[in-house]
Amino acid sequence: MIDWGSWRNQPVLLAGLVLLGWLYALAVGPLRGRVAPGEPLPRRQATAFAAGLALLYLALGSPLDGIARTFLCSAHTVQDLLVLYPSAALLLVGTPGWLADAGLARVPRPLGRALLGPLAGGGIFVVMVSGWYVPRLFEASLRAEDLHALRAALFLGAALLFWWPLLSPSRRFPPLRHGPRLVYVFAVEVALTGVFTYVLMADHAMYATYQHAPRLIVELSPQEDQVLAGTLLSFVSSMVLVGALGLTFYRLARAERPGVPQP
Repeated sequence: MIDWGSWRNQPVLLAGLVLLGWLYALAVGPLRGRVAPGEPLPRRQATAFAAGLALLYLALGSPLDGIARTFLCSAHTVQDLLVLYPSAALLLVGTPGWLADAGLARVPRPLGRALLGPLAGGGIFVVMVSGWYVPRLFEASLRAEDLHALRAALFLGAALLFWWPLLSPSRRFPPLRHGPRLVYVFAVEVALTGVFTYVLMADHAMYATYQHAPRLIVELSPQEDQVLAGTLLSFVSSMVLVGALGLTFYRLARAERPGVPQP
């Protein structure tokens, strides 16, 4: 069964997180004077970036990973949601604008606008989330360590692209204005309806691993666990996207009222 004291310490996971943290610390510390002379040390942003890395390790290195890969589809969805939303958003919020612009300085503007724009960001996000819930791909990622690591990396990359039009710290490739942002978030919400419906409405347990796994929660059948996974995926994604819509509407309304200071 589950060893709650067992945390996964695969070299790929640890090396990836340590490398990201080291590069960030190097950029905002010793190299800051060369990259952006005079810029202050972004303490709040550094905290956000560290929190994003910590959440990634919680999702992929804690006992949650063992539960997700062996026992419960709903736990796997919780793992995915941690990567897709808070982890990726915190990493982006924690990146100073000058650091983002320095990293993107050599990217041609047309390529950057295409890759970091709403069509690519939203499209890749929807395709990744939807595609990896197809039973054959989902099952393969549960059984192969390398594929599982690739899936997590692709989810994180797709999540960063999704969040970029909303949270971009860059002046070179800035976030969307309020009007296009509303269209973008609404379009992603509608496009994700397919995978929500696919997981929620299936009339049988689609994933063999969970169908034949020992019942970690006896009262939760494989199909009920799958419905719970679909409910979590739908509910949390919708709350994030509806929250983004609401905040955008609020800021748009404030922007249209003369004399009201912007948040």
